[in-house]
Amino acid sequence: MDPAFWEFLGQVALETLTLFVLLAGLAGLLIPVFPGLTIMWLGTLIYAVVQAMNAKMIWVDWVLFSLITLLMIGGNVIDNIIIAKHVRDKNVPWSSILWAFAAGIVFSLMFTPLAGMIASPLGLFLAEWRRLKERPAALANTRAWMTGWGWSIAARLGIGVTMIVFWGLWAWL
Repeated sequence: MDPAFWEFLGQVALETLTLFVLLAGLAGLLIPVFPGLTIMWLGTLIYAVVQAMNAKMIWVDWVLFSLITLLMIGGNVIDNIIIAKHVRDKNVPWSSILWAFAAGIVFSLMFTPLAGMIASPLGLFLAEWRRLKERPAALANTRAWMTGWGWSIAARLGIGVTMIVFWGLWAWL
């Protein structure tokens, strides 16, 4: 067979696998403790390494990969800032916020990401109920956590879609 055919087939396989990783990471962004943006970035990193090994990376490709990298870093930071801002607006102390984050991470690692999704707001609720001794106030602060969570998911999804668009420009133009 023609070597150009195998090269073309390899490129199609690489792009298909990269797109699959990007879409899986994007779907994972719905789970708050799942590192979807990082997984998406790792997919583009592998793509960049393979393309560079085949001498197919030009300066525009490196610029787009750099933009994807900045989006991943910014998205991972902004996620926590959005949630923390919503609960800090309710004067929730950092100790309660850290309990919520810790509960989400520990339960996600010990059980499943779904358990982490339940544990985070539950951790905040319990920390606030203990601190305030008022169930309605603890619930109000937990609602603020959930609102921040919703906005952070929207922000991460927007960033994830932008990462896919940048990769698409890099791969197909």
